[in-house]
Parts: sequence; structure tokens; C-alpha cells
Amino acid sequence: MGQKVSRNDFEWVYTEEPHASRRKIILEKYPQIKKLFGHDPNFKWVAGAMVLTQILALFVVKDLSWSWLLVAAYCFGGIINHSLMLAVHEISHNLAFGHSRPMHNRILGFICNLPIGLPMSISFKKYHLEHHRYQGDEAIDTDIPTLLEARLFDTTFGKFLWVCLQPFFYIFRPLVINPKPPTRLEIINTVVQLTFNALIVYFLGWKPLAYLLIGSILAMGLHPVAGHFISEHYMFAKGFETYSYYGPLNWITFNVGYHNEHHDFPAVPGSRLPEVKRIAKEFYDTMPQHTSWTRVLYDFIMDPAVGPYARVKRRQRGLAS
Repeated sequence: MGQKVSRNDFEWVYTEEPHASRRKIILEKYPQIKKLFGHDPNFKWVAGAMVLTQILALFVVKDLSWSWLLVAAYCFGGIINHSLMLAVHEISHNLAFGHSRPMHNRILGFICNLPIGLPMSISFKKYHLEHHRYQGDEAIDTDIPTLLEARLFDTTFGKFLWVCLQPFFYIFRPLVINPKPPTRLEIINTVVQLTFNALIVYFLGWKPLAYLLIGSILAMGLHPVAGHFISEHYMFAKGFETYSYYGPLNWITFNVGYHNEHHDFPAVPGSRLPEVKRIAKEFYDTMPQHTSWTRVLYDFIMDPAVGPYARVKRRQRGLAS
């Protein structure tokens, strides 16, 4: 089973999340960062091109053997689908069309969701904005593993399994930690997605749909692009709860690696986050950062000091300690 993790509890803190206060300090020193706020007019074309690429790929994969389909799903389709999940992340902040056109953002979210195979764009927004506002909150932030996860996957092999099973934890954890009734837009999202899936099966067969679904699941688990799930907030250095990564995988993930910058300035689209770092470099260069998402996955699995427990948590306001 491998070595057990050295932690037996989360890192409990009694301070506010660090991003709001740092945002205030940075804006006092660099008010020009406000000019970076707003939507990215090029985003919709990039995201739309990725959706079109996956739709065209369906006509190729329908004739592949299952072995080659799995290879295509892991090495190509899964990467595009993961990028589309991060497009949905951008859209959840209304960075595609701006806050003045919320339904334009939601509709583009439906479209970007199509190749992913599972309806998630509206549900993601519902929970992700709370992750920003209540980072580390024990009852609200569904990005944090449950106590059961931390206890069950507390060895090297357990952490390996946990990484492989990440997509299922991300799907079901919100239903356990912070369940919410479905909204009208979530129902629409589901109907649109299931209709798209049915059309694929009707016209092209089951293999193209399997290509999309398998790719989405594989690229959320033991896959280099999925390293950002762990790199963003797992505590690799004591006292730091958010980490940035400035490597080349940002090119295909809408700069989600600039994660401190993103949490400090969620109104800045991913394409402009490098400019935030350039302007306020003294704030970001001195913080711990990751250089490889693949290395993050390796260290998470092999280092006994890191695991599902390695997260900063805060008591929910009003709950007894």
C-alpha cells in the first residue's frame, strides 16, 4: 500500500482567505490593473474552434478500434475537453461576454459543454463562485476533499487511486458537502447535453460518444493537464494555500496556472493574467510556485507530507469549533 501520509488532519486556520486583502493592497499600488478587468472578445472564437475540432474528430474516431480510441481520448480529445472545462471556468466569471450579457455567457457555456459529454457548465458556476468567496470554508468550499476521502486515501497507493478517481469526487462531492436544488438553467443544460449525446449516437454510433466521455474522465485524473487540480490549493509549503504555475500548459488551459493572480483578480480574463503578474511581480515572484503539473502529481502521490489532508480549512461562520 505504500507509506502513510504524515498528516492526520487538515490545516485549520482562523484568518480570512488571503486574496481579498492582497487585491486591495495591489490595487492601491497599481490602480492600472483595473484596466485589465472585463471580458476577452477573442475568447468565444478560441472556445468555439475547440468545440468544432471535437465535433469533426467524431467522424474520425467512429471508425477506430477501441484501443486506438482510448489513445485518442487520452492524448487528444481529453486535452481539448479539459481545455473546454477551463473555458467553462472562464465563462462562469462572465469573461466571455461581460457581466452585462449574462445569458450570452450561459449559452456559450452550453456550447462549450457539448464535447465534455456530461452537463456541468451551470452547476460548475454555482459552486465555483462560492469557492472564490468562501475559500477553505468547511461547509461551502466543495474543492476541499471530505474527511472520508482523506482517511481512506492516506497511503501512496491510496493517493494514486484518489488521483485516478478525481473526476468522480468532483462530480459527487458537492452533493455531499453542500447539496443544492437544481435550477432551471441546470435543467436546460442537462436537456441540451443529453439531446446532443443522443444525436451523436443516432448518427455516428456509440464510439464517438465514448471518445468524448472517456476523454473527459481520463483527462481529469492521472493526466498532466489535471495536475492543476492539485497544484492550485494543496499545501506544498506551510502557510500558503494558493499556488501559481507559469509553464507551457497554460497555453492550452486559458492561463489557469496563474492561480494566485486569478483569485486576486477574478474579473481579469485568463489572457491578461500574465500582465497582472508583470505589473505586480514583487507580490507573486516571492510566493511558492509550481514548475510542472506532472511533478505535482508525482509529489502528491509519493511525498508523505502531501495528500488529501494538505488543505487549508476554515470553520464555517457561526459553527462551534
